[in-house]
Order: sequence, then C-alpha cells, then structure tokens
Amino acid sequence: VERVQDTYAECFAMSYARLIVTAADSYWLAMAAGEFCGYGTSVIACDAECGVDEPVEASLTPDGRGGVALMAYGFSPEQLAKSVANRVGQCLMTCPTTAVFNGHPSTDRAPLGDRLRYFGDGFQKSKKLGERRFWRIPVMDGEFVVEGTIGIGSGVAGGNFIIQSSDSANALAAARTAVAAISKVPGCITPFPGGIARSGSKVGSRYQNLKASTAEAFCPSLRGRVESKLHDNAGAAYEIVIDGRDERTVRTAMRNGIHAALNSESGVAILAISAGNYGGKLGKYQIPLRSLFDG
Repeated sequence: VERVQDTYAECFAMSYARLIVTAADSYWLAMAAGEFCGYGTSVIACDAECGVDEPVEASLTPDGRGGVALMAYGFSPEQLAKSVANRVGQCLMTCPTTAVFNGHPSTDRAPLGDRLRYFGDGFQKSKKLGERRFWRIPVMDGEFVVEGTIGIGSGVAGGNFIIQSSDSANALAAARTAVAAISKVPGCITPFPGGIARSGSKVGSRYQNLKASTAEAFCPSLRGRVESKLHDNAGAAYEIVIDGRDERTVRTAMRNGIHAALNSESGVAILAISAGNYGGKLGKYQIPLRSLFDG
C-alpha cells in the first residue's frame, strides 16, 4: 500500500442503463456485446460509455436463454435513451438470434422497443407479461424480441487509478490483471479497450474547440518539459477507468483492481499507483486511494 500515492480519483454522476441480451449461444452473445460496446469508451467524443457487466444465467432471463448484462452511461437520460436505442437497433437487432430486455430496476423509463418497433413496418406485434410489454419485430431468422421500455438511473462514472512501472510490458500485464479482478465486481464496467486507457486525459485544452486533451503530467516523453506526476523511474503508465451503479461499487472495483495489480506477477515492477483528478472541476465524488484500504 505504500506504493499507493496519497491522491484521489475524481468521479462524477452520469445516467446509466442496463440491458439483458440473450442469444442462441456464447458466440453470438460475444458478437452482440462487441458490436453494442463498440466506440463506447468516453463521452469526451462517444455517444455513450459502454461495457459488459456480467454474464446472466438462463434461469434468470425472460426467454430462458443464456445472456449477458450490458451497461451504457451518458450525460443525460434523454441523450442516453437515444444512444441506447440507436445501438440496439444497429448492433443487436442486426445480430443473429438476439433478444433484448431491460435490466435496470429504475421506475424512470425510456422507450426502446417502443421506438424500434417501427422497423417492423406495421407487421410488428406486442405482447404484455404482467406490467412488461415486449415487441416482436419480424426479421429474416424469425423475430427480434425487445422490451418496450428500459429503466434509466443515476450512476457514478470516472472512477480510476493509474499504474506506473519502469516499462510498458510490466505495467500492461499488471493492468490486465487488475481489469480481470474488476470484471468480477457486479454493477460496473471498464469501458476502454480491454479495460485500459493509454491516452489519459485532463479537462480542457490550449485549443479552444477541445474540451479535453492529453494528461501531459503522466506522459513519460514530456518529463522535464512539464510538471510531471510520474514516479522518477516510471517509463510507462496505464489508466483504468471504472463506471458503476453507485459510489460503493466503484470503490470496491478500484480496491480490488489495485490489490490485484500489486499482487500480480508483474506487481513487483509497479513503482506507483496514482489517479486522475481535476481539482473539483469534473465531479462531486472524490475517492482517496489510500482510504480504499482503511481497515
């Protein structure tokens, strides 16, 4: 824990949706998840931050097939609802054998199947089970079943920590171990490629039209030209960003990820664990890294 720096991760509130996607087998589940989550890393430029939450057993899905829970985060419920509907329509309705259901308990609802049903061109049919309405849209392998509405609630985004090592190989190996540990925490995602970002960012830029730019304080090639936040011997740093359903979930994911990284085979090569923060400019949640290991 002495290698964990006395700093904090700055997080912020974002709206999120959770979908349950089922398919005929694991291959098409993987294809569906990959397509839905594509171009879903950061709301700096993407319409949503997306990732896989956890697998869902067949006994827990509405159609009795194996599934996967996907999460999507956006700045507002309205913007997120549009993004999710677009991604479901383009990436999941097109994917062979899939069906899509709501996986969020929130009573604040947004249209999903109610919006996508028009693709059925008048041939779509609805079915109500209890209080839940589903749409059956005819497609070329049968029907695409999609829930009429989804729940949208408020979550916490931007939890993060930064792994520093003398070389990229050890830093990356430790980061992969951390992401694997985080993936076992339900209710959160790591939206960047493989859960890892090499292009950490800061709020603002010297260029007027950019709302974010490179975190130069963590770039090894700029040491000596800027005020560095890197360990003196660090040659590479990787950031893991976490979005979760609440602050407690994000804290748990951060703690488990840091612990796994430090205790991995490459853990001995970790020089420091830091985090990104912006002096309160980004969000109201501040998670001190060392507080994760109190008690």
